[in-house]
Amino acid sequence: MPSRNHRMDNSTLNQGVKMEFTLTEKTIHYYDTKPNYVTLKILEAGQQNQSVYQGYLEIDFNTTDNILVCQTGKFSELSVQKARLLGGTISTWLKKHGINNICLPNEDEDIFSITNHFYPFFEGFFIGGYSFDKYKQTDRKNWSIAVHLPKKYADKNEGLINIQKYALAMDIARTLGNEPANVINPVSLAETCRQLGDQYGFTVKIMDEIELTNIGAGGVLSVGQGSVNKSRLIVLEHNGLQDNENPIVLVGKAITFDTGGYSLKSVEGIQGMKYDKLGGITVIGLMLAAALLNLPQRIVGIIAAAENMVSDFAYRPDDIIKTLSGKTVEIITTDAEGRLVLADGLTYAQNNYSPKYLIDFATLTGGIVTALGNVRAGLFSNNDDLAQKLFTAGENSAEKLWRMPLDDEYFDFIKGDFADLKNSGGRKGHPIMGGIFLKQFIQNNTPWAHIDIAGTSKNDKADGLNPIGANGFGIRLMLEFIKNL
Repeated sequence: MPSRNHRMDNSTLNQGVKMEFTLTEKTIHYYDTKPNYVTLKILEAGQQNQSVYQGYLEIDFNTTDNILVCQTGKFSELSVQKARLLGGTISTWLKKHGINNICLPNEDEDIFSITNHFYPFFEGFFIGGYSFDKYKQTDRKNWSIAVHLPKKYADKNEGLINIQKYALAMDIARTLGNEPANVINPVSLAETCRQLGDQYGFTVKIMDEIELTNIGAGGVLSVGQGSVNKSRLIVLEHNGLQDNENPIVLVGKAITFDTGGYSLKSVEGIQGMKYDKLGGITVIGLMLAAALLNLPQRIVGIIAAAENMVSDFAYRPDDIIKTLSGKTVEIITTDAEGRLVLADGLTYAQNNYSPKYLIDFATLTGGIVTALGNVRAGLFSNNDDLAQKLFTAGENSAEKLWRMPLDDEYFDFIKGDFADLKNSGGRKGHPIMGGIFLKQFIQNNTPWAHIDIAGTSKNDKADGLNPIGANGFGIRLMLEFIKNL
């Protein structure tokens, strides 16, 4: 039998994933004279009990008159989020039916004049219509759509271009999130970040296992030591116009596949563990959006990437590891690995930057799904002002959060018997155990927030904006947060 070190050649696998999205897939045009394309009419159905979430939209395509009629609920009841879902659903329908040009008629009174939801509708339109179909034989892969608007809307063009830009960032993030572990591992993820940085204009630094060993990053190294695909710490920087200011620093957990290690997951539990990298993918998506939008703020993204596998080299329960901070951790379960890689990412951020705000994203605990479902992500913070800013941004972006406690008494659950800390405190208050563990790595009262996106980062069923799979949760949240600083 060949030795473990010769079991596969990763030279092709680790070259990175080429992203082929462009800003030209969905475009806006303005007309004086209405062109002879399919006309989109959005009408009220007039049914009081009709909900945007429950059969709210009826689409009828009259091929004779070339008119696409969309009947929705009362315009007066159309919220901002329902307008997003309306736009996304129409975009998805157009892609499904292969329509490449659509025209909105020039009417004195339409859905936009009544609701003032022009931008939310087109936000949904540009975000919607996404599908992860690169491995399917389908004729819709190269679909594009041109929207033709009356010239009276030309003054909104700058806002629409900005929506296009962060929708592009979301498309890239969703695709990276959906890629399987035989395509995305820590090494190929790092190389993909390098390619994206070159293409979109942010700087990329990649620390391999040798550099991580030299600085003592035992958290991220231990989690990944059982895999042939070694751990990486990926640092992305967008300097903006305010490059002399303390940066906003984002840290993302990117476990490219999580078997649970020796604390092995069940058959049901291991399915879908390619999505355990979505915290890191959120950070990549935000950095892409920052570069595309040329945000003035200085923003740093740090992705702690590892693959948690079982092998004769893997870390074990009862191991004691030393993290980058110098704190030691007793391993209770190898399936509480995300907090270990985040601990090193948070420490690196504080050792090398002086964050104005330090925010981490992670699919950290199943317990947050039990507590909040897939409607809100869990928000943990040591700073009330930061927590309130993030909560408000969540309400405005519809990427909602709910603050969870971090009382000092919870520390007793993770206080180590043979090391400074345990990496698990049992099932009681499970999401809080993750948060209180991470809090131990925050220095000098740095304003910090931990956002547990385990329940919100992927769709188990399609909605108006997203198909099944990774949905880019957190990107619009952070853009809204940054916009209001």
